[in-house]
Amino acid sequence: MKKGNWFWNLVILLTVVVCVAAFVLHYKNWAKLEEGNFGITSGIYRKTIPINDISVVAWVDKIPQMERKNGFSWGVKEKGIFMDSITAKEVFVFVDNLRTRKVLLSSKDSIDLYFNFTDSTETQRMYQKIKALLTQQQTVKP
Repeated sequence: MKKGNWFWNLVILLTVVVCVAAFVLHYKNWAKLEEGNFGITSGIYRKTIPINDISVVAWVDKIPQMERKNGFSWGVKEKGIFMDSITAKEVFVFVDNLRTRKVLLSSKDSIDLYFNFTDSTETQRMYQKIKALLTQQQTVKP
């Protein structure tokens, strides 16, 4: 065995580590509601929408047909920035399970965001929290 193989072994090891890290970072969505904002992150994809700007919160069974601008689909996961083929606007997709219902958030700035989590009860809880915050804000406004 040649002593020069250490370089290629290191390259292979680093490649495997980077691939595993990318998988772990994109494996699930992390969402939070704080300081009047809804934020969701999955790996390098991140979006924050002020609760005041949300105009629609709805359940959808399927996301519409879209072109991928930046992102990926793997198994039942779909993440990234897509282009709506009808309206030609950017749509943010953070879907951990394409087989289950998704939440559609539309903002007044015409931003559409679809999301769900692997655990459907977690998706249900987040939907209810957002709905409650929107209802609370609507009752406070004169």
